[in-house]
Amino acid sequence: MDEPRLNVPEWTVSELAGALKRTVEDAYPYVRVRGEISGFRGPHSSGHAYFALKDEGARIDAVIWRTAYGRMRVKPEEGLEVIATGRLTTYPGRSTYQLVIEVLEPSGLGALMALLEQRKKKLAAEGLFDEARKQLLPCLPAVIGVVTSPTGAVIRDILHRLADRFPRRVLVWPVRVQGDGAAEEIAAAIRGFNALPAGGMLPRPDLLIVARGGGSIEDLWAFNEEIVVRAAAESMIALISAVGHETDVTLIDFAADKRAPTPTAAAEMAVPVRAELIARVESLRGRAFACWRRGQEHRRSELRAAVRALPSADEVLALPRQRLDGIAARLPRALIANARLHRADFSRCAARLDVTLLGRRLTREGERIAALSERALRSVRVLLHRHAANIDRAGQLLEALSYQAVLRRGFALVRGPDARPLHSAAAVTSGLRLDIEFADGRVGATADGRVVPKRTKRDRSGGPDQGSLF
Repeated sequence: MDEPRLNVPEWTVSELAGALKRTVEDAYPYVRVRGEISGFRGPHSSGHAYFALKDEGARIDAVIWRTAYGRMRVKPEEGLEVIATGRLTTYPGRSTYQLVIEVLEPSGLGALMALLEQRKKKLAAEGLFDEARKQLLPCLPAVIGVVTSPTGAVIRDILHRLADRFPRRVLVWPVRVQGDGAAEEIAAAIRGFNALPAGGMLPRPDLLIVARGGGSIEDLWAFNEEIVVRAAAESMIALISAVGHETDVTLIDFAADKRAPTPTAAAEMAVPVRAELIARVESLRGRAFACWRRGQEHRRSELRAAVRALPSADEVLALPRQRLDGIAARLPRALIANARLHRADFSRCAARLDVTLLGRRLTREGERIAALSERALRSVRVLLHRHAANIDRAGQLLEALSYQAVLRRGFALVRGPDARPLHSAAAVTSGLRLDIEFADGRVGATADGRVVPKRTKRDRSGGPDQGSLF
């Protein structure tokens, strides 16, 4: 049996873990590793991302810190083959080593296309690409919002094409169209245009154009990010995507209301040609006037045919004219006969009327009316006198029942601090502020706390149970 090696230096667990950490970090300060992402379930609540890279024969833990994760153009996806660049380090808490990733990129074009197809299926399953969600483009927008780089040729092509076809007011939201943070800026621009209030100082666009020139799939990747696709799908303003050339297809093309093969084509979709529109309006005006004129001619022909079928005015008015002449001839004779009849009735009434009798009747009726008036006057006086007596009796009763009458008979009303009357001596305590009301005024007082008991008949007789006055 070998002797124990007593001369071997002694390490603590922390010292040994620290030495291993320094050795690994010094030997592999910066590495690029190709592998397949495994075990990724999304970023942790802290913002860090934890997963593993594996191939056919090995597996290594990996971590992306929150700051690096936010800057990454390509985010981790389960099953995606990537090339990870970072530092190799150890985790002493579990005696493991891990790769701290700073840059993540797909391993070749095939991996990017696979990621793109996977993302496309996911967003399509959510209904973001449904045709029923797409809006119709306005015929002639007053304000057009353009989301693109302010320094590229794209914005110049769009403005030049709009000026040639139909000049409109254009609002440009400058963004980066590739690189870190481009997707966030594009999504913020789309949502920013939608957030503009109608009738505000800055007009709300009637149409949006998201544009970029051509490039590789890596250059156009910002338009494949979920944040951009979701912003385009949520836009309440009709949106045209014009990213790349005709052969370039990005995910925003499926979420947009209309896809243009080029930015110039997007400008052509946005507005009509002014000269063609004027010619079309003129053509429609001519056609409308010709249609109106044909209608008028048709109605004029129908009116002439109807006039020929109608009888003449003399034929229509002949019979009414004859009846009017007969009535006019009979009217004077009827008036004379009616006047004679009324005169005879008036004469008969006058013969029966006796003027003297009428005078007597009027005199009797006048006397009768005078007597009734006198009786009514006496009744009113009696009624008023009776009501006055009732009021006097009520006043006397009120005066008798009033507590002021009791005060005038020599009594006083004692109130406490709350202005309520005190009904017993037990309610009075020492130092209590009292308000004593007499018939001619009020007096304030303070109770000394002594209660004098009520004298009974036995007390007044001076018997043996009489108490001391002191």
